[in-house]
Amino acid sequence: MADLQQAYIKSFSLDRTKDSDFFSYIEDLYFSDEIQGMAIYPQHGNINRLQHITSVCYLSYILAKEQGADIRQTLRGAVLHDLFYYDWHEAGDGSHRLHGYRHPGFAVKNARALYPKITEVEKNIILRHMWPLTPIPPKYKEGFIVSMADKYCATQEVLLSRMPAYAARLSIR
Repeated sequence: MADLQQAYIKSFSLDRTKDSDFFSYIEDLYFSDEIQGMAIYPQHGNINRLQHITSVCYLSYILAKEQGADIRQTLRGAVLHDLFYYDWHEAGDGSHRLHGYRHPGFAVKNARALYPKITEVEKNIILRHMWPLTPIPPKYKEGFIVSMADKYCATQEVLLSRMPAYAARLSIR
């Protein structure tokens, strides 16, 4: 668990040059205007969607290497897993009802527009990353990795946002 926490902390200070192996799998997607534009949307508490995507992707990178998964497809699916263009916290008009269940479909649609060569594994990662909230689990090991990294990061983000002493202890604020 300490290794995951260290990887999570490192995700806040990744460097394109120093972490070139990590970025080599996703550079074309990650540095696109669409992905970088995710920084305007809040995700969990004080963490924006770009940072969430970055953290999920980096933890997925560590886990994919450990588990012998396809690193490229794992990371590309992780970059695209929350590619939707709205703040899901704003639900005054009801359009974001059932966001947890619906946004994977929106993300796949947007991912296909951004990256037409999306693979079946990448599509499955995006569609199934909300498991076990959604009933159908990922079909591939890569999807389980991203789903678990997503849950870990979401938990950390909530803790960081609600517990200033926790954020201070991790030294990422």
